[in-house]
Amino acid sequence: MAQYFTIHPVDPQPRLIKRAAEILRDGGVIAYPTDSCYALGCRVGDKDAMIRMRRIRGMDEQRHLTLMCRDLSQIGAYANVDNARFRLLKKLTPGSYTFILPASREVPRRLMHPRRRTIGVRVPDHPVAQVLLAELGEPLLSATLILPGDEHPLNDPEEIRDRLGPRIELVLDAGACGIEPSTVVDLTGPVPEIVRIGKGAVEPVLA
Repeated sequence: MAQYFTIHPVDPQPRLIKRAAEILRDGGVIAYPTDSCYALGCRVGDKDAMIRMRRIRGMDEQRHLTLMCRDLSQIGAYANVDNARFRLLKKLTPGSYTFILPASREVPRRLMHPRRRTIGVRVPDHPVAQVLLAELGEPLLSATLILPGDEHPLNDPEEIRDRLGPRIELVLDAGACGIEPSTVVDLTGPVPEIVRIGKGAVEPVLA
């Protein structure tokens, strides 16, 4: 059964955040809160954890996982961002948006879309996610915590623990955080394209 940490949603306990980062470094898959809904996460460089996370979600390699980044500088290490894209990212982050961008040359092939050579990135506006990313010192490879056959993401941390059981190592319980996933914006073309309408408002993207 997964470990279960009850964590303050605004002022997370440092010892619990430190332990969560240790679990990730040891190859763990965790469930953690974001500003849109709960997500699964693992270390970017951990191939085995990534495979486990895809299996939990029922995702094939044609679907993006998301790099959950602390800030714009982390995004710049994994994606090609020109001036126009940077201005839009700066306006909308942190927030409930996932951006599809051209992957940089440094990105391992297993992290990008196999045909398009793109990558999904996001900067969450949630205190728990932010301090966890700061403690970890690198992005989290993430996926919305919606299980195969479900209509909505899981939102009850106790249900997350009960349904995932031993398939993950940790649940960070910061209370309910919503069931609406992030808005997905494709920035690979000449103008932004809304791929999925979610919690993030569409109007600022197209303004």
